[in-house]
Amino acid sequence: MHGRDAHSDEPVRVTAWVRGKVQQVGFRWWTRARALEIGLTGYASNLGDGRVQVVAEGLAPDCEELLALLRGPDTPGRVSGVTEIWTAVGPGYESFAIR
Repeated sequence: MHGRDAHSDEPVRVTAWVRGKVQQVGFRWWTRARALEIGLTGYASNLGDGRVQVVAEGLAPDCEELLALLRGPDTPGRVSGVTEIWTAVGPGYESFAIR
């Protein structure tokens, strides 16, 4: 299920893997701030291969907005690519965490 195909009033989950110079540059904290502003829950975590994994749950247009920000020019560090998958929501998150 892709976000654009989902019913706009039903929450979805997007999992994104961000490549580039995105660790030790405040990227996870920046992502958390944007997600909280948008109203998403989930988390951002560093992966051992240098990527950052971002899991966000919320309305599809809000998840799309976060993905656009992750791909935009204002991120800390340097993003070389973002890959995402869309799924149904999981057990849910209380807020947006750094892991």
